[in-house]
Amino acid sequence: MEKKPKRRTRERILETSLRLFNDFGEPNVTTTVIADEMDISPGNLYYHFHNKDQILESIFADFKREIEDILAVPTRRSADVEDIWLFLHLLFEQIWKYRFFYRDLNDLLTRNRVLEIHFKQILAHKVRTATTLCESLVLAGAMRAGPEELRALATNMTVIATYWLSFEYACDPRGKVESGRIGRGVYQAMAMIAPYLFGESKGLLEKLSHEYLRT
Repeated sequence: MEKKPKRRTRERILETSLRLFNDFGEPNVTTTVIADEMDISPGNLYYHFHNKDQILESIFADFKREIEDILAVPTRRSADVEDIWLFLHLLFEQIWKYRFFYRDLNDLLTRNRVLEIHFKQILAHKVRTATTLCESLVLAGAMRAGPEELRALATNMTVIATYWLSFEYACDPRGKVESGRIGRGVYQAMAMIAPYLFGESKGLLEKLSHEYLRT
């Protein structure tokens, strides 16, 4: 059997940093902690990244690329309720993968100008995508909502997606926020559009909700 090539030190630094940031919070993890966790010298780490901000910005670049792929709504056909449910699941899974950005969001944006600029762009993209998906339901005759209502819905769904981790933490600060708890964020975001649905779409959302609540 062929041996798998060893991962490069730079890749290992980013993987280790992401895990530590997610587990302990970015402010509580230093470059020394990262080097110790990897069993490498601080000098070896500094050869690849001169400081923690460079590590942070490299991880953010990966996050931005991956989440924008999810936010790029396909235009081949109109979306239905199940499509939006799936989209939200994919979005929340991505948020969970890089959860420290969301948990430490205000602190990170205050300290890092690069993140501040690009995260605003991501938020705007989230609102545009949510608007497009809801408009698709309206055009398909599955949802009744005017332009102002659609904008409010899209914004509220973005707020839930962005701050759900903070809400979960505030509800149980000493508990462990596990990936399963993120699923409730999907449910809450979908609940925003429920009053505007009718016919088969409303029934489909109720079916998906019942199935989710049983899990």
